[in-house]
Amino acid sequence: MSKFGLFVKFTVREGERDTLVNILLEAAESMQQLNECQIYLVNVSDDEPNSVFVYEVWSDENAHQASLSLEGTQLLIKRSKPIITGMERISTLQPKGGKGISN
Repeated sequence: MSKFGLFVKFTVREGERDTLVNILLEAAESMQQLNECQIYLVNVSDDEPNSVFVYEVWSDENAHQASLSLEGTQLLIKRSKPIITGMERISTLQPKGGKGISN
């Protein structure tokens, strides 16, 4: 089965970017316990002050889907929903390797 990569853009209410960044960094910390999650990067851009970008790499798509149903993930989603105004799946990827990705 191929690795599963995802690049997502979250748009938030004016002035709430740092709040979402902190919530997503909590999610990244919780992903440390999941071997199936190989990369979970939270990013911001100077050009888009109300956006947060997340790049994820998983052992496979099923592992990613399963992570969304975890109790901790559900709590973080619940906390972030009031400030998120949009979500865009920029791309679904098939990571092939490189620094930070196990084979």
